[in-house]
Amino acid sequence: MVWLGPEPIRGSADAINRLRGAGHRVGYITNNSSRTPGSIVEQLAAMGVDAVDDDVVTSAQAAAALLRETLEPGSRVLACAGIGVIEALAASGYEVVDRGPADAVVVGFHPTFDFDELDRASAAVRGGARFVATNVDPTYPGPGGLLPGNGAIVAAVATAAGRAPEVAGKPEAPTVALVRSRFAAELAEGVGLMVGDRPSTDGALAAALGWPFALVLSRISDGDGGGEPVPTDPAPAFVTNDLAGLAAIIIGPQSDR
Repeated sequence: MVWLGPEPIRGSADAINRLRGAGHRVGYITNNSSRTPGSIVEQLAAMGVDAVDDDVVTSAQAAAALLRETLEPGSRVLACAGIGVIEALAASGYEVVDRGPADAVVVGFHPTFDFDELDRASAAVRGGARFVATNVDPTYPGPGGLLPGNGAIVAAVATAAGRAPEVAGKPEAPTVALVRSRFAAELAEGVGLMVGDRPSTDGALAAALGWPFALVLSRISDGDGGGEPVPTDPAPAFVTNDLAGLAAIIIGPQSDR
């Protein structure tokens, strides 16, 4: 929607800058727990978009917030995940470990997941550790098509452990709470608009927040090759091919002058 892999989607940077120039705060809410907010801000800067870490809400942050409700700082948390989860857990005061015993296990997307990690994470869960998934998205779009997402990794750990996880990312309550807290000042002035390409997460998060949903079509939402069909009940408030089209709807077509 903003980028596909490392490359920005054509027109997305200009659309974001037009929205910001019209007075709209733009936030970035991602279920990709493998990345840190800082790395996302750096990628936005490289494509010509100014942002700060507080503009970014990740499923890794949501997982850490979920644990903070009951788990004391200093507890051992096994991170079967990438750097985004490791950073979020450390910032919450947890001792991040890669094997049990552990008080909790957090499973997040990372392409290096292997059998040894599956063994260590599932053993810790069977040993009584709290089991948290950053998200359960089954796929994500890559340059060549849909790729396996964190839902596939979580399913492997859950199967081996014999226990289902708590889920923190979109559209679950921990992410809803983070979004409301992070953008409280803007929301006090009016309702937000949730923009995304996955109806089952982005659309459901919009419903949980009480916001309209703008569906940007992608491999995730075209209904082909494992993608999700465009929902009809309820239908999205807006359906566009890209962010440029959405910006034109919200603030009008861009002038040629």
